[in-house]
Amino acid sequence: MRMRRPLFRGHVHSTWQKMKRFLPFVKSDPLVAVVRLQGAIAAGSRGTLSDQGIAPLIERAFKKGKPKAVALVINSPGGSPVQSSLIAARIRRLSEEKEIPVYAFVEDVAASGGYWLASAADEIWIDPASVVGSIGVISASFGAHEFLDRYGLERRVYTAGKSKSMLDPFKPENPEDIERLKAILEHLHEVFKSQIATRRGAKLPEGRDLFTGEIWVGETAIQVGLADGIGHVVPKMKEMFGDKVRFQVYGQKKPLLQRLGAQIIGDGMTALEERALYARYGL
Repeated sequence: MRMRRPLFRGHVHSTWQKMKRFLPFVKSDPLVAVVRLQGAIAAGSRGTLSDQGIAPLIERAFKKGKPKAVALVINSPGGSPVQSSLIAARIRRLSEEKEIPVYAFVEDVAASGGYWLASAADEIWIDPASVVGSIGVISASFGAHEFLDRYGLERRVYTAGKSKSMLDPFKPENPEDIERLKAILEHLHEVFKSQIATRRGAKLPEGRDLFTGEIWVGETAIQVGLADGIGHVVPKMKEMFGDKVRFQVYGQKKPLLQRLGAQIIGDGMTALEERALYARYGL
């Protein structure tokens, strides 16, 4: 007589996996913590990546369940260099303290600050269509002084300190302000370059300037040393840690209003800015 498989087999398997964690004489299947880093990088904006917002997830990923590795799934066009630096530094500190390797997996894009995050990993894996790079710094603004003149509007600004109103968009550009801004951007660029040179090291080709703000796609990123190969998180982690590897995913939750499809004006502006960042890379 042919026996049917019990309908509760999957439930028993799941329960057994949980029990194994608490039985000292039974070896648990390896665990990989997966941290999703998606969106623009900015401080204080809902729905974006910031050190304050993402820190609890990163801390749990390294500490909960004794993971064999932490996988960063990245889809970010960049943003704040300070927040990028803070998040990457936190990842490196925890990796070294816990002696847990970190692997980055790029989806659509890891550019500018997004690549800064990826550089915190020991290895960077990409899709054949992933966009990476843009190792540079940009500052964008607008000028409205002619608009004010046209409509007879007068802007009145009073400061203590001659540089306090630097780059005021309602005043004509001042060459001294432009020089100061360029100096600031150059300094930030040097910090960014140092991060990539330190993290990628000998993987970068000699005599090739990769810090011009240029982007690379798929195989070309591997050829210039900005990525280690083509790979996706689940198959690559199974290749490294076996078919029985378990995954624990950590990701930011969207604010309730966004999950319900409603956004206040501030959220709408943030979404527009993020859309503009992605658009730089044809996404």
